[in-house]
Amino acid sequence: MINRKAVIFGISSYILKKEEIIFLKKTKPWGIILFSRNIKDIKQLKKLIFEIKRIFNDNKFPILVDEEGGKVSRLNKIIDMTLFSQAHFRILYKQNKKKFINKYKIYINSVASILNEVGININTVPVLDVKRNYTNNVIGTRSFSSDQHIVSKLGNICIKLYKQNKICTIAKHIPGHGPAKSDSHFKTPIVDINKKDLIKKDFAPFKKCKSMMAMTAHIIYKKYDSINTATHSKIVINQAIRKNIKFKGILISDDISMKSLKFSAVKNAEKALIAGCNLILHCNGKLKEMKKISKVIPKIDKFTQKKTSDLYNFLR
Repeated sequence: MINRKAVIFGISSYILKKEEIIFLKKTKPWGIILFSRNIKDIKQLKKLIFEIKRIFNDNKFPILVDEEGGKVSRLNKIIDMTLFSQAHFRILYKQNKKKFINKYKIYINSVASILNEVGININTVPVLDVKRNYTNNVIGTRSFSSDQHIVSKLGNICIKLYKQNKICTIAKHIPGHGPAKSDSHFKTPIVDINKKDLIKKDFAPFKKCKSMMAMTAHIIYKKYDSINTATHSKIVINQAIRKNIKFKGILISDDISMKSLKFSAVKNAEKALIAGCNLILHCNGKLKEMKKISKVIPKIDKFTQKKTSDLYNFLR
């Protein structure tokens, strides 16, 4: 039985500090997420991940990275992927479908080969948000398309190609960041679109998504819940994500230190778990904050244990 706390933490630097090692050994988080601040080169990254996995004596311990390509590229010190946004691949797809699939395979195989080499086993892709002409630029070229059918098709190709490389994926930002006019890193977006349109356009790519995991949007969907963001809303998680979209995998909160969530990090974590998130994501690597959060995080429930076992069976 996998016996861990329902949280994914970031770490502060290129190496694990002594205090971080003590904390991680004691806390036993579900996983660790890495960012540009943690990556210098392949040799250093490989060593860092080896040290993390050694703490838990677990070669399949979940190590996540946010490597979308385009403007969200954490591996840039190893390989520059800033040209290869999801929008870039949509353009290729519309020009020539055969060329698209060949180039997309090369791209994902290249990323996955690095991830496998260093020991990263989860990538937080694809972005399944459907773009509109007013979508905030925080999504922008991160979206495949304004056509939900194209988003769905290319998203599932992405998941399939990573799966072939034994890399698990996390689709985001469920149930859809496309209608948001503001950046949830800094402000709470409020979406006032009716349920029928949300289900038809924004929910559609997630409904057809074959990813084992998904990440929530820190957005208020007024027609479902006029008070709480999806991350903090039992209504959105139960009705929109679990019932309308029929998502049956592990649900992870987006980063609880983002300013869209109006409470303390501890309260944000508690509210997300009560609402129905299976795992909490905390990215900033601030140990003082992590220690406070860890006190309120329970061990993963039976559902998450089962899904984590499925993940382990999938991994190399």
